[in-house]
Amino acid sequence: MAHVVCKPCIKCKYTECVEICPVDVFKEGANMLVIDPELCICCGNCEEYCPVTAILPEEEVPAKWEPYIALNARLAEVWPEIDLQREASADAGKFRDTVDKRDLLDESPGEGS
Repeated sequence: MAHVVCKPCIKCKYTECVEICPVDVFKEGANMLVIDPELCICCGNCEEYCPVTAILPEEEVPAKWEPYIALNARLAEVWPEIDLQREASADAGKFRDTVDKRDLLDESPGEGS
């Protein structure tokens, strides 16, 4: 099983997790990261580095966030790899605690590394 990036990452896109990953599984979108489930070795290193607790093992994803499992797999196929930490999104502080932000996801690719 892989780890999954869930809703709390939207509009925050903290990247502390990408530098700690030993196998470079993170892919970057315009305002969120995802994990490529085909590459993830489920080591768990990234979980503790996510300041918004957006990363969970697939088997621990709550029912309300289960669509993010398929979303990570789908977007990981088209978004570029990111393996270097950058500044969080400019709006990260504003959106960090926002509950309803699924509609804010921009599915266009990010810059990548």
